[in-house]
Amino acid sequence: MATPLPTTTTIAGPDGKTRTNGNLKLNLVGLELKDYDGSPSTLCVGCGHNSISNQIVRVAYEMALKPHEVIKLSGIGCSSKSPAYFLNRSHGFNSLHGRMPSIATGACLANHTLRAIAVSGDGDTGSIGIGQFKHLVRRNVPMVYIIENNGVYGLTKGQFSPTADIGQVLKYAGTNEFRPIDLCMEALIVGCGFVARSFAGDAKQVRELLKAALSHRGTAVIDIISPCVTFNDHDESTKSYSYGRTHEEPLHEVTYIPAYQEITVDYEPGTAVDVEMHDGSHVRLKKLDTTYDPTDWLQAVQVLREAETTRQIITGLIHINPNQPTMPDLVNIADQEPLAMMANEKLRPSRAQLAALMRGLA
Repeated sequence: MATPLPTTTTIAGPDGKTRTNGNLKLNLVGLELKDYDGSPSTLCVGCGHNSISNQIVRVAYEMALKPHEVIKLSGIGCSSKSPAYFLNRSHGFNSLHGRMPSIATGACLANHTLRAIAVSGDGDTGSIGIGQFKHLVRRNVPMVYIIENNGVYGLTKGQFSPTADIGQVLKYAGTNEFRPIDLCMEALIVGCGFVARSFAGDAKQVRELLKAALSHRGTAVIDIISPCVTFNDHDESTKSYSYGRTHEEPLHEVTYIPAYQEITVDYEPGTAVDVEMHDGSHVRLKKLDTTYDPTDWLQAVQVLREAETTRQIITGLIHINPNQPTMPDLVNIADQEPLAMMANEKLRPSRAQLAALMRGLA
């Protein structure tokens, strides 16, 4: 977590302006919390998506991200409007329905130094975009992939999405007869190295998972249950606020600790310990009474399958494998100058080279 600078400190922010901290709480790159805001939201009041955007703003501030080093990506839908509501100084691309993963893959290869934050929905990812989603995950494109999951197509008036509960009844859509797709399970099956689930009403857990995801080298998928207050917030829906609060089953308490130097602790399941940080602050760590190991892929699959049969919402870090090579590693560009930064003479053949190539093909 970024520590506020001393009152007397004067620093140059990324916008080139010199700032004196004074009463402002500047982070390590000289920005205030409001510097990470986006445009005012046009989503419904109470929408879970707005809560997620607010947590992204806070996390970016606390982690002292430089907005100009971030690219935001999205497809189509209520969820895909969300990038407009955070990090107004970053790059952004709002693509077509279900096509965001291919755009994101190209962007991350063209400039692998950017931090990519993608926001999609259960329809955008689980229906028209599921093929692209699975190929992005198996390639391990370095990015945070947030799914704002409400079980309906909210932008087109509340039809069932692929994650809608079987037997769910909606006023204008009737009864859903089909089993839902579990997008965390889909990510696991194709080998995702960071899979998590959270609930928009659990702001602290969302923040800590976002911090961990932003620190992961490969694809980090976070499926966030995000209630649609207009079409799908009734008590029987597993995507509602009331159901989420009642049936959320966290695997553990999640607390992200920035990496300065190694801090190790040893404590028993079900107990807690205070760890003093380098700036004098403390982090409280707690293990729940469980033997769950997020590095165990098979156990992750089993816990999701059991949650489906009991209609529980399992939240927390479901699976992590930080040792998988990323796509830039695999295509040997991770240590190279980004393609987007190269001069034309490095990217395009000269007229003479092109003429010679054409003669060789004739």
